[in-house]
Amino acid sequence: MSVLIDENTRVLVQGITGRDGSFHARSMRGYGTKVVGGVTPGKGGQKVDDIPVFDSVAEAVAATGATASVVFVPAAHASAAVREAADSPLELIVCITEGVPVQEMVRNARYLADRKKILIGPNCPGLISPGKSKIGIMPGPIHAPGPIGVVSRSGTLTYEIVYGLSRRGLGQSTCVGIGGDPVNGLGFIDLLELFENDPDTKGAVLIGEIGGEAEEAAADFIRRRMTKKVVAFIAGRSAPPEKRMGHAGAIISGSSGTAESKIKAFADAGVTVFDRPDQAAAALRGQLEEGNHG
Repeated sequence: MSVLIDENTRVLVQGITGRDGSFHARSMRGYGTKVVGGVTPGKGGQKVDDIPVFDSVAEAVAATGATASVVFVPAAHASAAVREAADSPLELIVCITEGVPVQEMVRNARYLADRKKILIGPNCPGLISPGKSKIGIMPGPIHAPGPIGVVSRSGTLTYEIVYGLSRRGLGQSTCVGIGGDPVNGLGFIDLLELFENDPDTKGAVLIGEIGGEAEEAAADFIRRRMTKKVVAFIAGRSAPPEKRMGHAGAIISGSSGTAESKIKAFADAGVTVFDRPDQAAAALRGQLEEGNHG
């Protein structure tokens, strides 16, 4: 089983006629995703290969029965694209765009919550249910179907860790990149709860980083609510205070958001924190075997 998407998910690509939108629409379709249409205002009636292009999300959903959308729209227009998707019957919106202003995202989050829509991102690689569907920019060939859920703030670290899991026989149920911005859609706890409730997900990998308190909150959720085994990685351990490392949310201010505080929170929750990306499979196997013998 998978969470959020599967082989029946019908996907729209907002910004499909742009360079990134057209490239990744083809990549998603090549993986097996049901890409049923695209949206670029003013270019309705055109096609990208044989994918029809519409002027609006409402028109595209009515014509295609789409259930999810992925946004490849420049930052200046990304919020408008997300809100347009939120006003439609679409259930899931994945925003790949980086550089969306924080204040806009605060308003967007409230807008989507009022309409009970699911948002992943912005500034994220999207998600994939191996062998079924991918929405976004994750490289399909490194993933393999299996029982491990993956949730991450970092795109490239996700790829490295997933590659190691797949090579060592630990396939994935669903991998989700939630993005590294200070304000985004679904977070660690949302995905951990989905993994906990998915009967075919047997364990999970959480990939966090310095900055904010999301990892500490996730550790508390794991301690109180999760029966499945979780292992974690924290990026940015050597980052100096007050210096942002990569993501907009990855900044340590005072004693808040340090790698040490996150590692301690996970340790207190019984979560193994591995030191290098290539140790994920061994850490997870150890936890799963411990659970089987416990």
